[in-house]
Amino acid sequence: MATEPEPQSVLSPLTSAAIFLVLTVEDGGEQTARELLADLPGLTRAIGFGAPDGRLSCVAGVGSAAWDRLFAFPRPADLHPFTPLEGTRHRAPATPGDLLLHLRATRPDLCFALATEIMKRLRGAVAVQDEVQGFKYLDVRDLLGFVDGTENPVGPAARQAVLVGAEDPEHAGGSYVIVQKYLHDLDAWNALPVEAQERIIGRTKATNIELDADDSHVALNTVTGPDGEEQDILRDNMPFGSPGRGEFGTYFIGYARTPDVTEQMLRNMFLGTSAASHDRILDFSTAVTGTLFYVPSADFLDDLPDAPARGSAVGTAPPPAAGSGPVPAQADAPGPARPASDGSLGIGNLNRSTSS
Repeated sequence: MATEPEPQSVLSPLTSAAIFLVLTVEDGGEQTARELLADLPGLTRAIGFGAPDGRLSCVAGVGSAAWDRLFAFPRPADLHPFTPLEGTRHRAPATPGDLLLHLRATRPDLCFALATEIMKRLRGAVAVQDEVQGFKYLDVRDLLGFVDGTENPVGPAARQAVLVGAEDPEHAGGSYVIVQKYLHDLDAWNALPVEAQERIIGRTKATNIELDADDSHVALNTVTGPDGEEQDILRDNMPFGSPGRGEFGTYFIGYARTPDVTEQMLRNMFLGTSAASHDRILDFSTAVTGTLFYVPSADFLDDLPDAPARGSAVGTAPPPAAGSGPVPAQADAPGPARPASDGSLGIGNLNRSTSS
């Protein structure tokens, strides 16, 4: 009997520490990147071996622009560049990213040790576009003071929501992940009465009870399928910040079987619905990054497909099928331009949280 492909540690329980690395692969760095992906499970085991209670893991994702540079293998069916959104008041930008490395552990030193080894292997082959060190805050709250991740699916429901199946058999066991870095204006947020904050979020602050408000953040992030059944994603969001620089934020990371579900949530937030012109949380939280990645199975990393032939033409993503999700405004245009190798995102001062 055929066995199901083994996924990466996407479904691992939430941890108290994380590092998020978003990288672009330099021209000529493709082989080094491939070697790192193949060695990543072994590196993680080696560094975590002495601290089994630390639950060290690392999930690797590959962006649309990098797939055909790294693998002579069919593209995942729904892999495409992140689609930027321009709402009436707020925008969700698309930013560069060829590789995502999501490191998790119960101890920050384990994440740090693994990230150090990874970057030593990749030095000269990649440019760091974003690096965020996340932490568990109080009783699983974000820096706005509300519990985060309440509706995450568990058990078989999580596998069904997160892992690719028979719809794309060559990539079964994989997952899609969207990441966004949000910066909060905590002074403005904390000036609101608690009751106003609760109406925006859609939950009580102290007890985490869901409220009946169809224009709330919770309601706008509730997506249903054709049969009316709620469509889930798996969030592993983490707070981050630097009080000395006045930087406070949430790193959003959402895993799903198809990016369509997460993309619909974002359209509801930024473009609005019949119930709300936009998610009012965006009046206090500014998205400064946005990238979509495909997370191949662990089996895929254990036995990487061949590299593209030298000098072969780089493939391009086919347009999504009708009804399969948003089509980028310029389907044949390249993704976000890559900034210089100094790691700058080219988005100005990240300490300032403003609306577009």
